[in-house]
Amino acid sequence: MLPRSAQPCYYPNLRIGLHTSTSKSLENAALKANDLGGNTFQIFSASPRMWRASGPDPNDVRRLRAARERLDIGPLVIHNNYLTNLASLDPDIRAKSIKSFRGELDRAAAIGAEYLVLHPGNYKGQPLEQGIAAFVLGLAESAEGFEPKGVTVLLENTVGSGNQIGSRFEELRMIRDLAARETTLPLGYCFDTCHLFAAGFDIATPEGLEQTLASAEKILGLAEVKVIHANDSKGALGSHLDRHENIGPK
Repeated sequence: MLPRSAQPCYYPNLRIGLHTSTSKSLENAALKANDLGGNTFQIFSASPRMWRASGPDPNDVRRLRAARERLDIGPLVIHNNYLTNLASLDPDIRAKSIKSFRGELDRAAAIGAEYLVLHPGNYKGQPLEQGIAAFVLGLAESAEGFEPKGVTVLLENTVGSGNQIGSRFEELRMIRDLAARETTLPLGYCFDTCHLFAAGFDIATPEGLEQTLASAEKILGLAEVKVIHANDSKGALGSHLDRHENIGPK
């Protein structure tokens, strides 16, 4: 049974899906998710480990939209490129990150995705608060002139390794509050359960899960958590190790 603070009032339309490949086509990603029993899915809009990316093929987008409507599969979530670091002060990385994220926004709108998941970045070489400010300004610059068209950006929590931003709920809330002053881009949150556990949230016990959800509700508002990445963790509680493990018997 779910803890009281996780009762369905927060997620009245809960859907379950998985990350699927677009290597064959966008439409195939939706079909694969459906074949595996999902009614929602996540994809990469381009290679997650390359800066360069091309726009989606309009015919492929039309087939994807038709498949989603026919199968009632959604929302569609896109996970941002892993190279993007909007908190960076390195001129080259920052310029590439801003351009890359703008491309992600444009592709998400073109494809018809409802959510775009983004890691808050790494503040190496600067104070945490300055890194958060740099991230927010990079976010705003990327979104300048962008029409969301139903796309909401979701800030994903992190394990807090090294100089990562986003392992604490307070950091995620600070980003959202600051961003509201700089951009009209809609923002919410994505929780990764491996990241929560590795960051020190004991969600493996009923008491720890209850406390985590209560804290998330107080600081972020659980209604703003639109996507949950359900992953087990290879690392121990509070290890700050970002290594996912499949859920279920090993």
